[in-house]
This record gives sequence, structure tokens and C-alpha cells, in this order.
Amino acid sequence: MPVPTPVLPTADRHVVNRFSGGVTPQLTADVLRVGGALAWFDAQVDAGARAGGDDTVADWWPDLHLSPSAVWQRHTTDVRGGHQVSEDYRKQLMLRRIVSPLQVLEVMTDFWENHLHVTTAAVGTMFPWRADYGRVIRRHALGRFDDMLAEAVPHPAMLTYLNGSGSTASHPNENLGRELLELHTVGIGRFTEDDVKSAARILTGWKVEWNPTWSSVFVPRDHWLGQVLVKGFLDLNLLSSAGTLTARFLRHLAHHPDTASHLAHKLAVKFVRDDPSPALVARLAKVYLDSDTRIAPVLKALVRDPEFRQSVGAKLRDPVEDVVATHRVLRTSFAVPSGPDDSSAANTILEATEPLGLTPHAWTRPDGAPQDNAAWASAARAMGSFQVHWSMANAAWPTQGITYRPIRSWVPRYPIVFSELVDHLARNLLGRPSDASLLDACAVVTGLRPGTRVTRTHSLVTRGLPSLLTTVLDSPGHYYR
Repeated sequence: MPVPTPVLPTADRHVVNRFSGGVTPQLTADVLRVGGALAWFDAQVDAGARAGGDDTVADWWPDLHLSPSAVWQRHTTDVRGGHQVSEDYRKQLMLRRIVSPLQVLEVMTDFWENHLHVTTAAVGTMFPWRADYGRVIRRHALGRFDDMLAEAVPHPAMLTYLNGSGSTASHPNENLGRELLELHTVGIGRFTEDDVKSAARILTGWKVEWNPTWSSVFVPRDHWLGQVLVKGFLDLNLLSSAGTLTARFLRHLAHHPDTASHLAHKLAVKFVRDDPSPALVARLAKVYLDSDTRIAPVLKALVRDPEFRQSVGAKLRDPVEDVVATHRVLRTSFAVPSGPDDSSAANTILEATEPLGLTPHAWTRPDGAPQDNAAWASAARAMGSFQVHWSMANAAWPTQGITYRPIRSWVPRYPIVFSELVDHLARNLLGRPSDASLLDACAVVTGLRPGTRVTRTHSLVTRGLPSLLTTVLDSPGHYYR
């Protein structure tokens, strides 16, 4: 009997599933070649920190390379709208998550873009800078949080999104200061209204200069002067040091124990379980502080923690993760779009996520998309996923600019016993052997018994394989990461 497709041990598959877009046979081989999931994870973290990005699909959407002034000029002259450029960015994010060899970098870029959220939806006027903001997050996603925060908060995209660019000494706007404390650093319930007011005063004077530089600039005459106190940060806030005040304040917040606890909890919710123990949060927060806000040591500690090892099957894929994983395990191949708005699969990929309730970073509120299971466990989401899985297993949609694996190639040999075929598909699509519940479901859908002998001319091969593939993709093994 031929050797079955190799799969990873449960503990190894758990690491790879949480920190990739989906376990494929090639990814399994890569992990086995380097000696297991922890070695693979450490190498991925180190390589992602060095690379700061992946150029696999970097040139597929040329507008993302344009200067902010050019994007705005084309928007205002109806050449190409800002909402279209924002869609280009979302498409690029999804394609990177599907094809990039730096899977941990892609996962962590997504996490931090959601944490320091600036929407990609068609609201506001931050779209000229949004792609550059994403590059900032990507560059620091496996680096230091203090560096990331110091560059992200005064970025034109963030200043525009949270009204920081209109905050002056006479009229401090509290929006950015409040979200900085509540969402980005110390967390809800760990600051006072006086902290918000002082944070807002610290952040006054930042402007987004539209012409000629199209960048963030600090304007001293618009900065509020006088003593400020926020979460242990005390500064006389004199004119002579006002230009460095924001950077010093942000680094103070990044190193604050409450920020360490807030970030540790959020990482644990995303990668461990919805209700991580206080002990796990405390352990991760300590690593964060001991590591001077470096992200890599925290992640390496997280995947080695007993609570992480015990959380197999505890996290549901969100809609974007579902579509990404489905493309990866079906091993689709994308062609470069012939233009920014053609009907190729790369340009229509967002249409698969929209009915499921989420497209990359288009959440309109500043808190970012939910990370818990309950948000994505609805019947409507399940029905939407069923349709996506069916369309792709049938190679029915998308059809342009994409290559699907030939449907019959999913059968490894003839004749084959039905139970062995189900196991083969589970190993290839789910990265694990089949179990009794999956075999039972496949038997019900196809009307076949486990011991049925499947030949080259069997009706399952001639017309039933899409239903079988869809059943495997609809199983909990694909919904959970």
C-alpha cells in the first residue's frame, strides 16, 4: 500500500495552524525538514524580522507605489478613486497571506494592523497614506513595539483617521489620545479622564501637511504647553523640548506594565483561547517587559507555554482566514492581473470575504475587528463559508486569472477504498488524518460505505468529487485553526 501523505504531530500542527494561513503538504514538508514546528517557528520569526516584508505580489497593483500626492490627484480628477486604491491594498494583503513563504510575518502583520487599526474602508481621507502605513506596521511586526508605536501614532494615516491632525493648543482633540490609551497601549479601565486630557495635550501640534510634503509635521505654535502627567509620565512640556515630547511619551507607554498586560492578553486571545488565564497573561507580559518591548521573545514564549499547547481546536478562523486557508489548501495559483480593475481572481478575491462579514482591515471602528470566536460563529457566516468552499471546490468561481488543481488529481490512485480516499483528502486539505466523524459525514454526502471500492469510472470520480472536497472543507478541521 502506498505511504499516506505525511502529516505533522498534533502539537506541531497546532503551532503551524495558528501561525500560518493554512497547513499545506508543502508547509508540512518544510516543517519536517527543519526538525519540527518550534524550529520552523523560530526560523520564521527570525527571517521575518530581517526581511520586513515579502515582494511576491508587491508590483501587482501599481497604484500602491504612487506617492500620496499622486493618489490624491488621481482621486480628485476621477482617474481612479481612493476607495479603489484602498481595495488594491486589501487585495495585496490577502494574496500575501496566501502565497508568501514568510507566513509568521504575514500573520503578525495582520495582528498589529488590527491592533493599531486604521480602516481601509471607503471613509475619510486617509487613503493616500494607507499603504505606507501598512508598510510601517509590516516593518515592525516582528521587531519592537515601542518602535512601532512611535512611528504609527504620528503617521499621516493615523493622524487623519483619529483627528490628531486638527488638534491645537486652543482646541485639543481627545480622540487620538483616548484611543491611544484605551486601544493601543494600557487598555480599558486603566486610565482616567485626566489622563485622556493630558494625552490629548501632549499630541497637539501634529499636522498632516498636504502640500508640498504630504507628511506629518510638528508645528510648535499649535502645541499646548505646560506640565502633563499621564500614567507616570511627568513632563514640564516646555517649548524647548516639545518636539520630542510625543516620542518620549509613546515610548513610556510602550514600556508601561499595563501596556504589557494589555498586549499579552490580546496576543493570548488571538493565538491561544478566548479566555486565557491571568497566569498566562502575566507570564507573557513579563517576557515583554524583560525583552524591552521586543515582540519575538514574547511569541517564542507563547508557543512554548503549556496553556498554548492545551488550546488545540480552541480558535475559529475569521472570514478572511477561511478564504485564505481555502486557497492555500486547494493549491490555487493566481495570475498577475492585466490591470487594476480586471476580473481576474486577484482582483475579485475580496468578493469571497464580503458575504462572510469581513474584508481585510475594513472594520470602520478604531477598535479593529473582533478576535474572539463568538463574532464569527453565526449561522450566516457558516452558510457563507459553505458557498465559498463549494464554489472553489467546483472551480466555479473565480474563473479568470486562476488555476485550480485538476479535480481528478485529488484521487491518488485507482482503485482506492473510499475510507482511504477520505483520509487522503483530510491529510491534504486539513493537514491531519481522517477521523470517524469526518468519514461518517463524507459517507452521508456521497451515499457510499467506507469500504466502497472507487475506480476510475466510479460516479464519485466522474461527478461527485466536488461534493466530497466541499464536505472536507466544511468540517470543523477547516473552520478551526
